[in-house]
Amino acid sequence: MNTESTQATEVSADARALFSTMSTMRAMRRLKPEPVPDETLEQLIQAAVWGPSGGNMQCYEYVVVTDREVMAGLAPLWKRCVDAYLATTGKYAPEGMDDAAYGRMVAAIEYQRDHFADTPALIVPCYRFPEPRIEEEGLIAYAQALGPAGVEHMTNTQTRFQALAEGSCVYPGVQNLLLAARALGLAANVTIWHLMLEQEWKQALGIPEDMRTFAAVPVGWPRGNFGPVRRRPVADVIHRDRW
Repeated sequence: MNTESTQATEVSADARALFSTMSTMRAMRRLKPEPVPDETLEQLIQAAVWGPSGGNMQCYEYVVVTDREVMAGLAPLWKRCVDAYLATTGKYAPEGMDDAAYGRMVAAIEYQRDHFADTPALIVPCYRFPEPRIEEEGLIAYAQALGPAGVEHMTNTQTRFQALAEGSCVYPGVQNLLLAARALGLAANVTIWHLMLEQEWKQALGIPEDMRTFAAVPVGWPRGNFGPVRRRPVADVIHRDRW
């Protein structure tokens, strides 16, 4: 076999492994209490650091909680957030999801809530977006490029733009972390419920006031089995060339 055909075979094998990982990466909420080795958790953070970061600013930080006392202190906060979610947004099944399947998901959420103190590890991605460095000359060029309507739109949507800019610097790394966890046989799920009580979470974890948190990711060895994810068909969500 020549070098080109060997490389093609290797790439194909890598692709199959990656797609298999993504297609079986369920949100796994039932975790065994056994600890996850520090070196394994560092592998997850390394995968996150490899993720894209807007402008290559790399202003992320990761809080990794494994101490039992700290986790026990977070458990009441987690419960309050989950209860608030289940009483509002999470009260009804999403459109297209049958009640039985949603009931199983809620049961897993409640299990995680009730056993949160036993979570082996919790990872909290944080980001501090640096102050922009913009000069008058740049602002003039900015206004010329966007035009009056564009400038007005940006002025009216600045809060959303800032949130998306920060999120785009963090969430690719979080997805890498989840993929790495699945590849290593670890269960994980990404949540943002903690944002309902973010100040209390930050206080409990000593996170600086000017540092924003973007997720809370419980990690551990799964009690259940990985399996195929259930998602909308590609044909239902793709728009070619235009809407």
